[in-house]
Amino acid sequence: MALYPIIRPLLFALDAERAHGLTLAALKLRGTRRPPRRSSLAITVAGLEFPNPVGLAPGFDKNAEVFGALFGLGFGFVEVGTLTPRPQDGNPRPRLFRLVEDRAAINRMGFNNKGQAAALGRLTRRRRRGIVGINIGANKDSTNRIADYVTGVNAMAAAADYLTVNISSPNTPGLRDLQDKGALSALLSAVNEARGNNGPPVFLKVSPDLEPSDIDDIARTALDHGLGALIVSNTTVTRPSLRSAHRDETGGLSGAPIKDLALQRLRDFRAATGGAIPLIGVGGIESGSDAYERIRAGASLLQLYTALVYQGPGLARRIRRDIQKRLAADGFASLADAVGSA
Repeated sequence: MALYPIIRPLLFALDAERAHGLTLAALKLRGTRRPPRRSSLAITVAGLEFPNPVGLAPGFDKNAEVFGALFGLGFGFVEVGTLTPRPQDGNPRPRLFRLVEDRAAINRMGFNNKGQAAALGRLTRRRRRGIVGINIGANKDSTNRIADYVTGVNAMAAAADYLTVNISSPNTPGLRDLQDKGALSALLSAVNEARGNNGPPVFLKVSPDLEPSDIDDIARTALDHGLGALIVSNTTVTRPSLRSAHRDETGGLSGAPIKDLALQRLRDFRAATGGAIPLIGVGGIESGSDAYERIRAGASLLQLYTALVYQGPGLARRIRRDIQKRLAADGFASLADAVGSA
């Protein structure tokens, strides 16, 4: 991990997607690692005990190939995917861009993955050590996207500690329309029916590009359907002031520039839900300070990805240590006591 500042220029000399492929290959050589032990940062969300709140967002391990190795980096949980019922190539390359000057990325991957069946064997064979969430989506050419999510639940529920319904990617045309109140209610009713009484908790990943009325509708619908958590939020199609030459590329923006937007959406959903549903904070988290701010704003758990590209594999552990120090300094006996305390 200490070598990352030396390795990073070599990786950054490569196309971003190729560098990511090399990173996955290196992690496969590491093999499965023991998940972090329960610590003072442990917290229970949707009936699951997370050993610490720092998770890896989906998109890194799309095909569930290296989740076992990723626990060795100190993550309290790993979310794989997005996985669709059928394999799909995604959008044409290039489709992933580093915005180095902005500590950001733009992607228009388009749910490229090898399909749920290809990942299922690896997920089924895993020993139930470490929390693994499975992020499911719809195929781009699907004529019935709700049916695709039902297929995903039926296929992946038995292998998942939790399932994430991803309807907020900007890179599948029309997908975000499922965030509309009526469509969302129909989707979640179908998902819950497929999940049954004994399935894993269902989380919903929402967009940061929402109107205030959308937030209230989504919050009420999530509560009405008994969701386990809301993940706030996905990438944005908005463009704050950016310096990189890639700033005008089409796709979803992630990383440091979306921190303020993602934090505000977290606060919005905390207010809209009244703290009645757990929230997972995502977007622009680069440090323990960012993470702690998200926790105090209402996040029980956190996810990161883009910052890992810029800071390297020691990031999760650094954030964990910083959160512990800040909790102690503020006199909180547990992580749960700090959630929503701002």
